[in-house]
Amino acid sequence: MKDTFQEEYKQRSALYKDRLSRWSEEPPIVMLEKPTNIARARELGYKAKQGIDVVRVRVSGGASKRKTHGGGRKPSKSGMYFTREKSAQAIAEERAARKYSNYEILNSYFIGRAGSVLYYEVIMLNRESPVLKSDPIYSKILNQKGRAFRGLTSAGRRHRGIMKKSYGSIPYRPSKNALMRRKAARKMQ
Repeated sequence: MKDTFQEEYKQRSALYKDRLSRWSEEPPIVMLEKPTNIARARELGYKAKQGIDVVRVRVSGGASKRKTHGGGRKPSKSGMYFTREKSAQAIAEERAARKYSNYEILNSYFIGRAGSVLYYEVIMLNRESPVLKSDPIYSKILNQKGRAFRGLTSAGRRHRGIMKKSYGSIPYRPSKNALMRRKAARKMQ
């Protein structure tokens, strides 16, 4: 299953192109009945259980243009581009979490790209589901409120710089911001 999905993506098959054109006409955040890439979803913790849902999110990728405030600038300097520190995947998770506030984000994965638009599927857990509350694995995740906003998902951990757990990664824990505060405190001493 995983190989066929990757082949469709690499070869840009007719099925894949048709899928992307349909997605572009739909709203940016759509609740799905089942995952598009079920093999990848299962790798990331998806199970066909009551309370586990999948959402497809459309996000713009690439560099963004910085907004200018007021006048008095050269027009050539007004359109400055910058890249975000947060990945498009982390932004997709946050948008899904904002729309479905009664759900907790488990994980997400890439499913397609059409020009500058990226599509991700976000696996979500319903906080009120009795099936998930009784499950020992999912109940721990449900207790972590606001996982997407606090950078506790894998995409969030990546942009926080704490995916690595080997020698040399200690200064980056608990986060980049904590490291910056630590350095600022040392300079003041």
